[in-house]
Amino acid sequence: MNIKINIPEKLSEVTLSQYQKWIKLSEDKKVDVFLQQKMIEIFCNISLKDVLKLKANNIDDICYEISKLFKTNPKFIDRFNFNNKEFGFIPKLDDITFGEYVDLDTYVADWNLMHKAIGILFRPIILNKKEKYLIEEYESSDKYNMKEVKLDIVFGALVFFWNLKRELQNHILSYLATQEQIELPQQVRDSLESGVGINPSMASLMETSLNTIKLPNLNSTHV
Repeated sequence: MNIKINIPEKLSEVTLSQYQKWIKLSEDKKVDVFLQQKMIEIFCNISLKDVLKLKANNIDDICYEISKLFKTNPKFIDRFNFNNKEFGFIPKLDDITFGEYVDLDTYVADWNLMHKAIGILFRPIILNKKEKYLIEEYESSDKYNMKEVKLDIVFGALVFFWNLKRELQNHILSYLATQEQIELPQQVRDSLESGVGINPSMASLMETSLNTIKLPNLNSTHV
């Protein structure tokens, strides 16, 4: 029996909820036959029952194509349409409120809560003027369900946000270098220089998820 499936070819064809399901299922596990089946089920939107009907020699090929998708470099997307609304990235992160920052710093370190982080970084645009725009004031990370936001938007936003945090750390280090009278504990300096001074869990997340935003190595023979 031939089963037709749609293999995603772009990050924009995968949702955050799909990736969250995969991360939760596969984290710290070696990809075996069962995980290959689950990978196809999750990212190709077919039942596990139908996955079992696929030809055995096609499984590796399909999983390879899915894995290849996650090796692409995400681009930052500052606005997008979602559920009949236009959402925009926080126009100026320097003006982020304390409430936004605390919530964002918590949620962005956990893929299971990443939809909440996206709900902070992106909010409906209420005023549009050429290249500039204003977004809704922050009320709650749960105001909009962002689980179905496409993965190209999510990855691009996280890379952009992480780069800004790294830039801030570099500015801090540059400033401290000119202030000889300021003596910081060596542990603090080491943390800043290693990129974990602002939020260790954030750094760990980005190292494992953004520097290698891809599915686990399937040990495929493809070249």
